[in-house]
Parts: sequence; C-alpha cells; structure tokens
Amino acid sequence: MELNNETLLDIHHRMVRIRTFETEAGKLAEAGKIPGALHLYVGQEAVASGIMAHLSNDDWITSTHRGHGHLIAKGGEFGKMFAELFGRATGYCKGKGGSMHISNMDLGMLGANGIVGAGPPIAVGAAFSIKYRKTPNVAVTFFGDGASNEGSFHEAANMAALYKLPMLFVCENNGYGEYTAQANHQAIVDVADRAAGYGMPGVVVDGMDAVAVYEAADEAIERAKAGDGPSLLECKTYRFFDHVGVRGMGLSYRTDEELAEWQKRDPIHMFESRLAELEVLSNEDAVKIHETVLSEVQEGIEFAESSPMPDPATLLEDVYA
Repeated sequence: MELNNETLLDIHHRMVRIRTFETEAGKLAEAGKIPGALHLYVGQEAVASGIMAHLSNDDWITSTHRGHGHLIAKGGEFGKMFAELFGRATGYCKGKGGSMHISNMDLGMLGANGIVGAGPPIAVGAAFSIKYRKTPNVAVTFFGDGASNEGSFHEAANMAALYKLPMLFVCENNGYGEYTAQANHQAIVDVADRAAGYGMPGVVVDGMDAVAVYEAADEAIERAKAGDGPSLLECKTYRFFDHVGVRGMGLSYRTDEELAEWQKRDPIHMFESRLAELEVLSNEDAVKIHETVLSEVQEGIEFAESSPMPDPATLLEDVYA
C-alpha cells in the first residue's frame, strides 16, 4: 500500500503530539502537580496514530485507562486535556473525569475507562447505532492484552460478529496486564487467535510500526464499512514507562535489558528515519516539529494552571441516568 506524503506527515505529527504531551504530563505528575494515577502512553504512539489517521469526528472510539494518546491522536486539545488532568473546570469533563475518564462527543470519543475491558460493549452500542442509522462510519475499541481475558470483551466480540457490526477491535498488547507478563495470564501467544472463535479475522501487526498499523487498519475498516463485520487487530507494542507513573528502569517485574531492547525500536525514531530515507521529512524539519509541539504543550499547561477549580455547586451537573 502506497502512502502519500501528506498521510505520512499526518501520522508523524500525531505521534509527536502524543509523545510530547505524555512526557510533559509525566514530569508534572512526578512534581506532584497532577492528582491521582497517571497511565502514560509513551512507546505505543504508532497504534493510536496509525488507526486514527483513518477516522473522522463522526467515527466513534472507546478507550482505556491509558487513553490520553487516543484522544490526542483524534484531535484533542492540549489545554483541555491538561485542564482535565489538573481537575480544572475548563477540562474536557469539567475536571470531573481526570486522567482515566476523559471523553468528548464532538471528537467521537465515548470515553476512556478505568474499568478493564469496559470499552468494547460501549463500542458495540455505537457500532449498532451506525448500522441502524446507515451512516458510513465505524466504531473502534481499544483495549489491552489483560482486558481480552474479561467476559465483557468476549460478549462484545460475539455480538459484533453476530450482527456484522461496523467495528474494529484493537488490542494494544504491550506484554503486561498491569504488572503480570502475558505468559503468566494467558496460555496463548497471540490475542488475535481469539478472533476465530467469533468468526472474524484476527490480525497480528507490529505495533511499533505506524505504517504497518495504518495498512492493517485500512483493510479492517474497509471491511467493516462494507458490511462484512468486525475484525480483531492485535498490535504488539510496549510501554516505556511503568504501569502507573514514569519510573521505567529498576522494576521488579521486567528487566532493564528488556526495556532497553524495546527502546531501540522507538516508534517515533524509526518512523522519522523512514521519512528521512524517503526524503519526506528531514532531520532538521523533524526537530522543528518537536519544538513547535513542545511550545503548544507548554501553552496548554499554562492554560490549565491558570484555569479555575470547579465550583462545588456544580457537583451534580451533567450527572444523569
């Protein structure tokens, strides 16, 4: 599949936006400026960027506790994102959602979710709505290897396949369910093998390669929109930081050597090398993009820090059944 330069640069920009946001968010968390748990997406940028490059605001996604990257890749604003992390009234959820529960209907983001495996059933509802309304869209649900053990995933996969819903299941397999290695919580090597049990295609893709993700998603999304039902895309990836927070090396559940090997395959560094070889993006221009995005992120932080805390009187606003 031949990607044009515009698409390649678009994917690159999405990845840089995610990496810069998450890196700065990690620093703020270490400084005690962000309350609560912070699950960083650093290392997995190729997955969200490669898939979101296909989607519009009319396509729906559901996310996970590690969901900042998904919303940013779908067009999220830095200021509103940081404001939400800071618990400020100007955040996407008016400061009530925090790091694990950001959502925005205008962007087609049905929500990040702190409950493991909670996203797939919600995305099934969105996909059913798309099919019922006969709109040319798709619903995408992101989840981890650990979530693929949950009944909610299996129920969602069964229903989506049964009704041939326009949906894509994306397993971001970073090798760990919290602190448990995949081999210690699953008897299978490839989560994609589970797709066969529901009569849908299961594809394994290199989740550190944005082009590979883009191409696999293209086929699956076209299949979904054509009325042929869902697919399961397993992206083998890796998180560079801890399950929660920043600490990367010196962890008891994974070795420094393992982390170092994965960091050699940094998705952004590999992609920039590829773009340089194709003469699509020079090293100098890449540096300028990083600097520009960093400036935008810093502006977002300033916006969040200067924003007001929510008024206690608004506690029950937007809460409904």
